[in-house]
Amino acid sequence: MKTKRVSRALALIALLLGVPSLAVAQGGGMAGMNGMDMPGHIVIPKGAIYTVADVEFMQGMIAHHAQAIWMSRMAAAHGANPRVLKLANKIDQSQVPEIRIMQQWLGRYNQYAPDTSSWRTMTMPGMLTAAQLTELDAARGVAFDRAFLNLMIQHHNGALKMVDDLFAAPLAGQEVDVSVFANDVVAAQTAEIGIMQQLLRQLPSN
Repeated sequence: MKTKRVSRALALIALLLGVPSLAVAQGGGMAGMNGMDMPGHIVIPKGAIYTVADVEFMQGMIAHHAQAIWMSRMAAAHGANPRVLKLANKIDQSQVPEIRIMQQWLGRYNQYAPDTSSWRTMTMPGMLTAAQLTELDAARGVAFDRAFLNLMIQHHNGALKMVDDLFAAPLAGQEVDVSVFANDVVAAQTAEIGIMQQLLRQLPSN
């Protein structure tokens, strides 16, 4: 009986001190983190079909997507031309549900799922620096279009590197949902890079 009381007490302490709840994409609800591993403490159960690299990829891509959404939502207020605005909206609308998919995958395996504020504290390949975000925010009209397209190409190329790094890691990328998602990222973001390069060529020179 004493052992059970101690176990319950430890569980309560863990709940109160170490396992906060995180908002999911679009603020549509709360993803309770009870029992999930916190950052830096990835534990893979024996016999699992996923790896530390898979978990890190999904966690990192949440932050990566979240910054792309932040960038995209700047377009309307910064005078983006209609074609750039259309692309920005597409990125926003496609990556919000993808974040939810990644959070759900991490939750299914009792791993820590970052929320959409994670882009402010996590640095992944291609993500914008504070100086680049300031540059983007200061631009208007055609200057914004050019900065947005160049920086989003950088951002997308970073996502492609994350996928390359995933598949280069031993035994990673073999869990079916991770594999499908990573390949979808490559297909979608490679196509969008092509669109952005075309839009850049069509911008006025000044």
